[in-house]
Amino acid sequence: MHCQECGKRPATLHFTKIVNGEKTEFHICEACAREKGELIPGTSGGFSIHSLLSGLLDFTPGSHAQGNKAPENLRCEECGLTYSQFSKIGRFGCSSCYKYFNNRLDPLFKRVHGNTVHVGKVPKRVGSHLQIKRKLDDLRKELQYRIHQEEFEEAAALRDQIRELEKNISSE
Repeated sequence: MHCQECGKRPATLHFTKIVNGEKTEFHICEACAREKGELIPGTSGGFSIHSLLSGLLDFTPGSHAQGNKAPENLRCEECGLTYSQFSKIGRFGCSSCYKYFNNRLDPLFKRVHGNTVHVGKVPKRVGSHLQIKRKLDDLRKELQYRIHQEEFEEAAALRDQIRELEKNISSE
């Protein structure tokens, strides 16, 4: 494949850009990438996973408004790692760092993965039982919400749905 810019040299850099679900691919040579000012992986000015993490770790919308400590004041009491050190190296010092940096991690996970809970995919032929369990969990959460909102008629309907699903599981 030849470079899409010059059409002369072989394309050695392949970029995929996805914006609003629309995928665009670029195939360019190293020389054209340098001319355009693109960062080339593996070179001195190249892009690293640590720079990606650093950029993501600096993003925490409303963290100060929520009363969380400023990132420079966050420190793991077990290993002594600060949040700024974590954002530079991209790794925790110990398992307790998850607890001490928790308020800053949920927005990061939500930004990177789109959610703070792993949902994954389940094969249909073996996942029917798991899908029913997930539906039960969702219904129970909804039931608690309806009770809290004092919407008792909706809560009673949810309770009946939960009982029916539980009966189906126990009869299998």
